Amino acid sequence: MTKAFNGLEGLCRLLILAAFLLLSASVLLQVFARTFLATAPVWTEELTRFCLIYIAALGAGVSLRTGDMVNVDLLCESLPGRLPWLLRLTSAIVTVLFAGLLVSAAWQFTQVGARQTAPSLGWRMDFLHATMMVLFVTLGLWALMRVYEMLTGRNDGRPLPVSEEL
Repeated sequence: MTKAFNGLEGLCRLLILAAFLLLSASVLLQVFARTFLATAPVWTEELTRFCLIYIAALGAGVSLRTGDMVNVDLLCESLPGRLPWLLRLTSAIVTVLFAGLLVSAAWQFTQVGARQTAPSLGWRMDFLHATMMVLFVTLGLWALMRVYEMLTGRNDGRPLPVSEEL
């Protein structure tokens, strides 16, 4: 199971890199066109927004795993005994439940996008709306993995140290 999650993490990181490179190229094209050409392509701004949304959707699950999301460690870690562990487990379970509940709404949102197109790019919006599916599925999977690792004693629910992350 861990190999599958490591593979998914690698895929997400690769897709984040691809979206970031596309975003960078789009911004560079926009800056170049505004500086040296008479007109700049309008679609670069829309493409940049799409890339940012994909980066956020793909990165949410990975950041949950690595601890890059905002945590309330000051409160949790100051509690006595096993309470910090219990709070981390509870928050992971709640994350799984919320992500699971929102998947069907995200699917409906994605289906609505099939009837819409992006104004300047002309792309079907369901490709953008699918980011909500990606967000909730990956976030739910990583939270489920955290619950599994906590209950089996593989992890205490704290974010992975940088050395384990790589």
